[in-house]
Amino acid sequence: MKPLSIVVITLNEEKRIARLLEGLSTQTYQNFEVIVVDSNSDDATCEVAQAYQASIPELTIHKMEKRGVSLGRNIGASLAKNERLLFLDADVCLKPDFIFNALTQLDDKKLEVAGVYMGSKGLPMAHRVGYSLFNFGLFLTQYTFPTAVGACIFSTKRAHKELQGFDEAITLCEDCDYVKRASQTWRFRFLPMTFEFDPRRLDQDGLFKMGATYLKANVRRFFFGEMRSNEMEYKFGHYSEQK
Repeated sequence: MKPLSIVVITLNEEKRIARLLEGLSTQTYQNFEVIVVDSNSDDATCEVAQAYQASIPELTIHKMEKRGVSLGRNIGASLAKNERLLFLDADVCLKPDFIFNALTQLDDKKLEVAGVYMGSKGLPMAHRVGYSLFNFGLFLTQYTFPTAVGACIFSTKRAHKELQGFDEAITLCEDCDYVKRASQTWRFRFLPMTFEFDPRRLDQDGLFKMGATYLKANVRRFFFGEMRSNEMEYKFGHYSEQK
């Protein structure tokens, strides 16, 4: 099993980054590096991450002067020293065997780029229903018009380079564009496993509002192409309430 480079993008995540790094430090498979790319946070995100260097020896922190999801992922990929890449958001929570199981499946299925379904363990019934519907949409579209959850995407340096990375001009659904372009060269699939992440996105935006936003965005993408002129404004890091 080959080594892995994990790119984590952050923006004001001092209250969440520890959970992700703690989960990474206890993975059953440990042959990986972690690159935290911070979008010039106003809080102690970098300091909290720095505290995990003892439990994650190959942990580096890069602080950008500018902010941007795609920019952060692209910088992280450029700093990565391993061929296999995993892009994560800071509010993700992984089971101890997540990396081992994922890398095993990627090798078995010979996938360059792959997505992972969203888990809803312990969440209210409304959230679980919403996640199930969203995952069903991910499952169906992977064969024709792939979409993805940017909080957890596997790739490779080769694929990332040929795709010229995430499109930094796209204002919404840059993750969906990435896997869509990848599927034009390689077979893209979702791995039959899940990751957990903080439900603040649903709590703050509302289940139906958020679902409608992404449905509208992907329908628009299907008919009119990618959004590069802020046609549907959706800001990175706008979840201000910390739980």
